[in-house]
Amino acid sequence: MKILSYAIAAGLAVASLTTTATAADITGAGATFPFPIYAKWAEAYNKETGNRMNYQSIGSSGGIRQIRAKTVDFGATDAPLKGEDLQKDGFVQFPAVMGGVVAVYNVQGAGQLKLTGEVLADIFNGKISKWNDPKIAQANQGVTLPNASITPVYRSDGSGTTSVFTTYLSQVSEGWKSGPGAGSSVQWPVGQGGKGNEGVAALVKQVPNSIGYVEYAYAKQNSIPFAQLQNKNGKFVSPEAKTFQAAAANADWKSAPGYGISLTNQPGDEAWPITAPTFILVPKTPEKPEQVAEALKFFDWSFKNGDKMAVELDYVPLPSKLKDQVRATWASEIKNASGQAVFTQ
Repeated sequence: MKILSYAIAAGLAVASLTTTATAADITGAGATFPFPIYAKWAEAYNKETGNRMNYQSIGSSGGIRQIRAKTVDFGATDAPLKGEDLQKDGFVQFPAVMGGVVAVYNVQGAGQLKLTGEVLADIFNGKISKWNDPKIAQANQGVTLPNASITPVYRSDGSGTTSVFTTYLSQVSEGWKSGPGAGSSVQWPVGQGGKGNEGVAALVKQVPNSIGYVEYAYAKQNSIPFAQLQNKNGKFVSPEAKTFQAAAANADWKSAPGYGISLTNQPGDEAWPITAPTFILVPKTPEKPEQVAEALKFFDWSFKNGDKMAVELDYVPLPSKLKDQVRATWASEIKNASGQAVFTQ
């Protein structure tokens, strides 16, 4: 199933949620980054169990707002909440799957481009404005680059993908760190905005000489060229399962509350520099424990049955050990008003 059909399904989900919410067994909202795999898991889960998972792909900021407003059973965000926010909101946070953010472009006849992190930051900062700039040409010797103005494309909505991307830019560029900085929404110096990964992908395809950033699955399944990036070890690498896995190889998931670690700019010859987990938020003491229990059953089923589907859609499943840690977190931290565990293995 292609991203387009997923996007149509998302629109239908949003409409149905406002009118016939009771038709869905589980409701969630948030990040567009993992939407393709959540949609695929939901389809398979429905066929096997008869239960439905209705997910709105509205961006990480929207997902956080909705779970805070208690209008959904779970929220989804690519930018993990910090420990103090999790405590204040009474949320439990856990990773669901991993993927990568890629730089996609529309440059006629350019073929496969190579970019350093600093050059990428300078493009989105407006400091590099032409495709034949010497700094781009230096890494792309033998490639004919046009004397054309670059149009950066960014997320117009509050976005975990933006948080991941700008965190990376801040790590590799002092100019970016001291300028726009990192966050789910930043003040973009130049370019055009698109809503969601879907909107950015569509704009890049439509606008000649543009460059944007999207989750890898959107680039691959929409056949949009993506750049090789120079990683922390100085190697130019392509986004793929093995480079995402290399970035996550030495991750210490327990080093941050709610497993909220960053996998950007990790060392390793094969590491993809903009690798990221995506996260789920559920209330620690839910008002509707039976609904949260159903949501956790969905993710438990997906952990057990969804790895192949994740790989087919170019995501990286969580390591088995981490899945077990997450299940233990559910069992110990998510409880009903009587103090009983909502999830039991």
